[in-house]
Amino acid sequence: MAQPLTIFDVAGRAMSAQLVRMNTTASNLANAGGVASSEADAYRSMKPVFKTSYDKASGLATVDVTQVVTAGPAPTKRHDPNNPMANADGDVWESAVDETREMVDMLETARTYKNNVEVLQTAKSLILDTLRLGK
Repeated sequence: MAQPLTIFDVAGRAMSAQLVRMNTTASNLANAGGVASSEADAYRSMKPVFKTSYDKASGLATVDVTQVVTAGPAPTKRHDPNNPMANADGDVWESAVDETREMVDMLETARTYKNNVEVLQTAKSLILDTLRLGK
């Protein structure tokens, strides 16, 4: 039988989920403006899919990443015959990464991660204070 979740488990899993989110956002930003010679090869934005997990034993809930999916608009075709990536028709497919949206996601992810770090620090401090009371 699994042990009930602790506040450390909840915050740790939330931090892991936010790390996946941060990595997908960073990948999206790194590929913004990238081109390919076909729509199939063009980069598509990635987003993690979160799932809330409830623990009946502790009454706590946390989050897990179930998968990472492509999301957002399709790549856009642009005529650029001088581009070395251009296909036979002189077209390239540019990734449709919304850099502003990705930056907002990155800021939100960093704040959420930081909040979970603060939860861990507070829980640790409370445990240490409780132990000191017993002395």
